[in-house]
Amino acid sequence: MKQLTVEALRENLPQVLGFIDAELEGVGCPMKTQMQIDLAVEEIFVNIASYAYHPDTGEATVGIEIEDGSAVSVVFTDSGIPYDPLAKADPDVTLSAEDRDIGGLGIFMTKKCMDDITYEYKNGMNVLCLKKEIGR
Repeated sequence: MKQLTVEALRENLPQVLGFIDAELEGVGCPMKTQMQIDLAVEEIFVNIASYAYHPDTGEATVGIEIEDGSAVSVVFTDSGIPYDPLAKADPDVTLSAEDRDIGGLGIFMTKKCMDDITYEYKNGMNVLCLKKEIGR
C-alpha cells in the first residue's frame, strides 16, 4: 500500500487528490470510477480536516492499494477524536432540504459511490477503508 501523510488541513486536499489520481491513472482506472473515488476521498479528508482534531490540527494518512487491477482500497488513518461515520443513520433524502437534519449527506454520498466501507478504532487511531471495483 502506498501512503501519503499530510497535515489534516483543507488546503492539503489538492495534494491528497493528486496522490490518489496518480495511482488510479497509473492502472487505467475509468474516469467515471475515478470521479466517484475522488468525491469520496474529498468528503472523508475534508471531514477529518474539519472535525478530527478540532480546534487543533494533526496528521492524516491516506493509503491506496490496487488489488489485481480490479479493485482499489483507500484507507484513511488519523489519531483524532474517535468517530465512526457509519454509525449515524442515513439522511432521509425523500424530505426537502429544509425538513432534513443538517449533516450526514456527504457520508451518504460516499456510501453510494463506494462498494464497501469499513471503520474501526484501533490502537488510538480512526481507520476508515473505502473499497471500489474498478470499472463498475
